[in-house]
Amino acid sequence: MESRSLPVPDGLDGVRVDAALAKMLGFSRTFAAEVTEAGGAALDGVVLGKSDKLRAGGWLDVEWAPKQEVRIEPIAVPDLGIVYDDDDIVVVDKPTGVAAHPSVGWEGPTVVGALAAAGFRIATSGAPERQGVVHRLDVGTSGLMVVAKTEDAYSALKRAFKERTVEKIYHAVVQGHPDPLAGTIDAPIGRHPSHSWKFAVIPDGKPSVTHYETLEAFPGASLLEIHLETGRTHQIRVHMAAHRHPCVGDPLYGADPTLSARLGLTRQWLHAHRLGFAHPITGEWVQTESPYPADFQHALDVLRDED
Repeated sequence: MESRSLPVPDGLDGVRVDAALAKMLGFSRTFAAEVTEAGGAALDGVVLGKSDKLRAGGWLDVEWAPKQEVRIEPIAVPDLGIVYDDDDIVVVDKPTGVAAHPSVGWEGPTVVGALAAAGFRIATSGAPERQGVVHRLDVGTSGLMVVAKTEDAYSALKRAFKERTVEKIYHAVVQGHPDPLAGTIDAPIGRHPSHSWKFAVIPDGKPSVTHYETLEAFPGASLLEIHLETGRTHQIRVHMAAHRHPCVGDPLYGADPTLSARLGLTRQWLHAHRLGFAHPITGEWVQTESPYPADFQHALDVLRDED
């Protein structure tokens, strides 16, 4: 275990514990939240929750277990599609069951590992385990991801995602029929207050904006086209579940298991369908599209047959 004891500076008075730890100790916000949730932060001897606020002049004690080293393992993924490739970037069509990059506790294949196994050289910018990765998809979400192959491309793409100039279009099948049929969900998202692996709409979460439009309606379900303005973890799943229209096949966020079984789904019906962005070097617009995987197409066929 490692530990630090230090006074809270005036500039962090009233700041959330996880945000303060990130600033004071150089932690990521995610790791800072994990340390706090494990009871590793105390102010003047009182154990803090991650959303508690610090008080200037108080004495902060922090204890944490160092993160395990995570390495990129070159594991081939035969069904990883290469949609676009040049000297600076590669756009992949990620299948389900593949993580964007290695992480503690994940032993399966990754996009960066698959690219390494296929002989691709990617940018060295970013944390060692996520080199070249400028955005992520959940393990269970399929579709398009762009990975930087050069340092200049990495910097430009990171800036484009931060400035929200990247077009990220998802298709999702959700339970029920959203009302209105097209609209915007603007609700902050943060870690679930009582569930380690979930996220939720919470008052002090990060700003999160999701635009949706109904493409097709079925008895008890709808096919939506979704444009993400922000890119929070589980954003679509959380926003749709908060509006009582969880993604079909997503038991973590309240999907009906009987409907999932009837459609033959073992994961959430959520697909990164289109990805568009200005090329980080040439400035030319790059537009890519991914067809639905076989299990998603089967589920749609069943819904259409029932209609």
